[in-house]
Amino acid sequence: MPAKKKNPLILESLKMEDFATEGRCIARWQGKAVFVERTVPGDVVDVYIYKNKKDWAEGYPLNFHELSSLRIAPFCSHFGVCGGCQWQMVPYEVQLRFKQQQVKDALQRIAGIPAPEISPILGAEHDKLYRNKLEYTFGVSKYIPEAEYQQQKRESASQTSGTGHPGPEHAAGFHAKGLFDKIVDIKYCHLQPEPSNRIREEIRAYAEKHNFTFYDVRKHEGLLRSVQLRICTTGEIMVNVIAGEENIPALRQMLEHLQQTIPQVTTWLYTINRKKNDSLHDLEPVVFSGKGYVTEKLEKFYFKIGPKSFFQTNTRQAEKLYSIVRTFCELSGKETVYDLYCGTGSIGIFVSEKAGRVVGIDLIEEAIADARENAKLNHLTNTAFFSGDVIRVCADDFFKIQGFPDVIITDPPRAGMHEKLVKKILDLEPPVLVYVSCNPATQARDLKRLYEKYDVCAVQPVDMFPHTHHIENVVQLKLRKP
Repeated sequence: MPAKKKNPLILESLKMEDFATEGRCIARWQGKAVFVERTVPGDVVDVYIYKNKKDWAEGYPLNFHELSSLRIAPFCSHFGVCGGCQWQMVPYEVQLRFKQQQVKDALQRIAGIPAPEISPILGAEHDKLYRNKLEYTFGVSKYIPEAEYQQQKRESASQTSGTGHPGPEHAAGFHAKGLFDKIVDIKYCHLQPEPSNRIREEIRAYAEKHNFTFYDVRKHEGLLRSVQLRICTTGEIMVNVIAGEENIPALRQMLEHLQQTIPQVTTWLYTINRKKNDSLHDLEPVVFSGKGYVTEKLEKFYFKIGPKSFFQTNTRQAEKLYSIVRTFCELSGKETVYDLYCGTGSIGIFVSEKAGRVVGIDLIEEAIADARENAKLNHLTNTAFFSGDVIRVCADDFFKIQGFPDVIITDPPRAGMHEKLVKKILDLEPPVLVYVSCNPATQARDLKRLYEKYDVCAVQPVDMFPHTHHIENVVQLKLRKP
């Protein structure tokens, strides 16, 4: 006999108290912390609990009884559906206030070590049109919000049921939040400057006119799969059209048309991807026109960005971030600086002018190749970049050849630094350590470990992604004097 399903747990009229991690709000119920998405402090809502643990629970709002006085009208018609922005319903200054608090909470609750007062977060001068990179997806499963779906259902007397069903039309935009196979059909996106929206719509119009098949992620078939755009502050624009099938004559005819229609694009590429995943790291983009890359500028430094290169997505905020890193390094021109998890070398290159020598290390060989190219582009002679696992590369023999670090800059992924790397830094005892992080929680965990020998001397949050819950934080640590 099949087990009976448990009745859903619905908490009625729960008041949201404050922001919590990942853009959610926190409320209290019978002494338990309840984390609720899509809410604002001050909202009073009925909450459906989909995860219920001993000390905490997670849920989403079913019905709003009261709306918070903090709420404002979102500026994007797609807000709440595409998932690209989570906080358009609160003013930008409120977002910054919470992000500042998030860093403070991580240092106090997770690190639990002495720290100076946190510097005011550096917000973005422009909270819209700030991304230099964006990717639009083309698909056959257009996402239809519940209200619109129910209206269509009534009008057509359809027997289909459920939430967010695909319509018969093609879609060009972003994946619907939490749904891998449904695409939110974007009319206008506020994340990237023009001609971003125009490029998407020109590709869509040409494809539909010429009967291109759009990609079906379930069947893994279809010609038009996605398009990646890089729009730089230098005025250079790179567009890479990703196809799910190898119909090169059709692709080249489309690119010929686009090249004439949107002449400000400086380089066009296409990539054939028949894989089930969207990663391009093992594929070779084909240059249709232009030099096959774009050049971006941070202060006086130039960076070559190819279709597979990593580069900070918010150019203007990256300048602020790197400037803080350089200041925290306290360089006199003689120091050997190690840039760990260096990527394409942007931070190391940015600080190189005031360093004696910069040594960059990253696991990804293509990124290191880009870093070396960027060093040449800027005519640098005091940098060296090496590929390999940071933990394995940072061995005693390597330091004997390349020099022991006076300053270490570390910019690890969200998971933070490996415990072995923390131990290696503690053994090396560089006088200054600058820790850049996109996850204050794992950063705080590592700071607690480093406190064995290091004091936190300065903390500077930077907002790289307005209207999202993401935050970057820079911490300066100095070796404690015996």
